[in-house]
Amino acid sequence: MGGKQGAHSMTSTTAKIPTAKMGPGKKGGPGSQGSQSSYSSHSSITEPKWFQWLLIAVAVGYLVFLLLLPLAAVFVNAFEKGVQAYFHSFADPFTLFSIRLTLLIAVIAVPLNLTFGVAAAWAIAKFEFRGKNILTTLIDLPFAVSPVVAGLVYVLVFGKQGWLGPWLEDHNIKMIYAVPGIVLATLFVTFPMVARELIPLMQEQGNQEEEAALTLGASGWQTFWHVTLPNIKWGVVYGVILTNARAMGEFGAVSVVSGHIRGQTTTLPLQVEILYNDYDYVQAFSAASLLCFLALVTLVIKSLVEVYMKKTRREAATAQAS
Repeated sequence: MGGKQGAHSMTSTTAKIPTAKMGPGKKGGPGSQGSQSSYSSHSSITEPKWFQWLLIAVAVGYLVFLLLLPLAAVFVNAFEKGVQAYFHSFADPFTLFSIRLTLLIAVIAVPLNLTFGVAAAWAIAKFEFRGKNILTTLIDLPFAVSPVVAGLVYVLVFGKQGWLGPWLEDHNIKMIYAVPGIVLATLFVTFPMVARELIPLMQEQGNQEEEAALTLGASGWQTFWHVTLPNIKWGVVYGVILTNARAMGEFGAVSVVSGHIRGQTTTLPLQVEILYNDYDYVQAFSAASLLCFLALVTLVIKSLVEVYMKKTRREAATAQAS
């Protein structure tokens, strides 16, 4: 009797359990649960159309108000008296000197910081040594220190009343209120650019290719020129573009160490300030438009390099996957 009752109980219990439909499109099946969870997840992260357009409008309005309107104002004021007056403003000898000095500073600062940036990035990304974190922190220092403070530091060190001022004066070496001081200030504010672009790139690439080249008998320089440099060339170009743009447009640190001596220590940004303070608005905005044009060219080249870098990375990832 006990066995029959147990069997009857199990049979009745089983009969009460509904049979689940396992088809992918049926209600209650796993496929239905997956589609429902996917739909609910999708609906939970999708904002209403009006909210999306509101965010886009705020972003575009912000850019127009802070970027496009001032940029347009520069060119409108530069051409206020016509094209002939615009080009005639560049015939001013002080403006021509400021352009030449700006290009000279960039020609000096960019190669030096390129060399430092590649060396520092190579050391940090490829080797382990004591003080590595300290070196990385020092590279980021110009991002944290105001350019005006950096220029003031150079005045306190190399000025006539500074630590090295008397020695420099005895040896007839002039740093502050001269071109060497402008070069130093520009070097300080631009030296992280190349290194900061290359460090994450070289860390991502790893050391496998360099180790393989050394195993095959390549020297250190051969490994760098034929293995490391081809892998980072577009990062180098990107860093050089940013360094050049910052070197030509730097104002704060250069303003402190230059002394604003016309025809001797005025770079193009300083010349814009001097002309504007003299109420020579056409020449001031004409010089400013040249800086804006250089900035726009830099942005275009930067965007092209970014596109090519992404394409190169995709091709490399596809080649590794295959």
